[in-house]
Amino acid sequence: MILVTLGTQKEQFKRLLDYIEKSNIKDRIVVQAGHTKYESDKLEIYNFFNYDTMEKLVDMADLIITHGGTGSIVEPLKKGKKIIACSRLPEYGEHIDNHQEELVKKFSEGGYILELDKNNNLDDLFEISKEFTPNIYESNTENFIKKLEKKMK
Repeated sequence: MILVTLGTQKEQFKRLLDYIEKSNIKDRIVVQAGHTKYESDKLEIYNFFNYDTMEKLVDMADLIITHGGTGSIVEPLKKGKKIIACSRLPEYGEHIDNHQEELVKKFSEGGYILELDKNNNLDDLFEISKEFTPNIYESNTENFIKKLEKKMK
């Protein structure tokens, strides 16, 4: 099963769903579309999931296809999931700035995820994902909290 997450932004992100719709992927595809309205016979589309349902879907998924949101990338990475990420871009009215593009590029360059952009296509990335082993993501949260606690004393 493939889980697609578009996040909670108010802006539409039909571009990513179009990529998936036009792909040759035959797997079951479950989509958390947020505020993006889209109709498809290929995709199982839901607006939002509660936290527990989303956790279960992430656990069940063989692949995550997502927008460039930090939580949508980091949480599945912590579970060792394979991720293809596509940035929401301001030039398409999908976001207000290009921070997702910067984030996706950094995670891709680090070997954690595969980046879907105008220079490649989803079918190729889907095939690559079958052999792709993401680098292990280690959160720096504990070190950050320790430093913060020291400063607060």
